[in-house]
Amino acid sequence: MSELLATLTFTDLIGSVGTLIVTAAYFATQMRLLNSDDLLFPVANLIGSLFMAYSLVYAFNLASALMELFWILISIAGIVNYLRRKKA
Repeated sequence: MSELLATLTFTDLIGSVGTLIVTAAYFATQMRLLNSDDLLFPVANLIGSLFMAYSLVYAFNLASALMELFWILISIAGIVNYLRRKKA
């Protein structure tokens, strides 16, 4: 484990934090601690996905990049939808 941590770059750290954010948001919705209709859910997903996408700039993987692109777009759509509902 210490060898892994010794080779961890800043980019790896950012990507890992992004993964933790997205996973925590998903876990929180499954445990009914967070409602997917709350603004926090798409915001957390957007931030986590942006962090993961940042890490892909340095270690590109097409499948992961596509997944993060869609995750970002869906998160933005969720934020826009929330703001529209709040405005109405």
